Amino acid sequence: MSATGVPDAPAPRAPRRTTISNPYLHRLQRRHFLLFDIAPIIGTVAAVGFLFVQPIGIVDVVLFVTMYLLTGLGITVGYHRLFTHRTFTAHPSVTTVLAVLGSMAGQGPVISWVALHRRHHECSDSDGDPHSPNLSGDGIRGALTGLAHSHFLWMRRHDYPNIVHYAPDLLKNRRLTRVARLYYWWVALGLLGPAVVAGLMYQSWTGAIAGLLWGGLVRMFVLEHVVWAINSFLHMFGTKPYRSRENSRNGGIFAVLTLGESWHNNHHAFPESASFGLDWYRLDPGYWVIAALAACGLVTDVRRPTPERMSAKRMSNRQGESA
Repeated sequence: MSATGVPDAPAPRAPRRTTISNPYLHRLQRRHFLLFDIAPIIGTVAAVGFLFVQPIGIVDVVLFVTMYLLTGLGITVGYHRLFTHRTFTAHPSVTTVLAVLGSMAGQGPVISWVALHRRHHECSDSDGDPHSPNLSGDGIRGALTGLAHSHFLWMRRHDYPNIVHYAPDLLKNRRLTRVARLYYWWVALGLLGPAVVAGLMYQSWTGAIAGLLWGGLVRMFVLEHVVWAINSFLHMFGTKPYRSRENSRNGGIFAVLTLGESWHNNHHAFPESASFGLDWYRLDPGYWVIAALAACGLVTDVRRPTPERMSAKRMSNRQGESA
């Protein structure tokens, strides 16, 4: 209250911080980096050495492919297209399954992953982008430094996006918050599940170890580096058929391996689209799954850009036309 009896104006509120950085978070980041980024490398080397103990068999191959597809779809269909960009609406049971499968990939809890990726789109290839390869200087040295940073090294320590700012919608979803709290348990399930299946199929402890290695750690290693290559190489190399404000590129040759994620320029040009390939002849397994779920009535409101909008954003140069 002022001396005149007029109530004082409320003090202006400080703007909400978009990122948080402190020693505690950095310790958590280093721990996650060691457990889920470095350990799969060691596990892959161990799997190669273990071939002298037990050659790879059909069970190991099936477990690797099955777990790769399940966790990869959890990332592209769940974490990315549904939770980050809201490109479709899913039945609650589908939402939960996708969140669990994405968690098994070991790339972070769903809410944190979404906040980080939304910040990437907000600041893509500019200050604030957590994993741009284009901010480390010019020349070969700058390019190599940028690729190393964007592909792998940025995860050791980085500013943590404020989930209250970037993912308030997910914080209101009790199902997702419960899944996020159990993140480490889901990762463990993704590692131990293949070990149990292989142990039962082979009826041996060596079979269980093979399942842990091929269906767990090797699968995690391969999927991680496929996803990280989109952040790194596809922001430097590839085709650019559509105008976008950053340096995103398409790498269609990797479309099946990435489950459609390598249509990266298409995605940045139309982030609201459930289809990354956009055209029927561009392979996009993630979108095929969404379309199949829609045909079963488990997914609705599947979003795609109109032909007019696509035409308006198409590049006019030959590189774009041939992409």
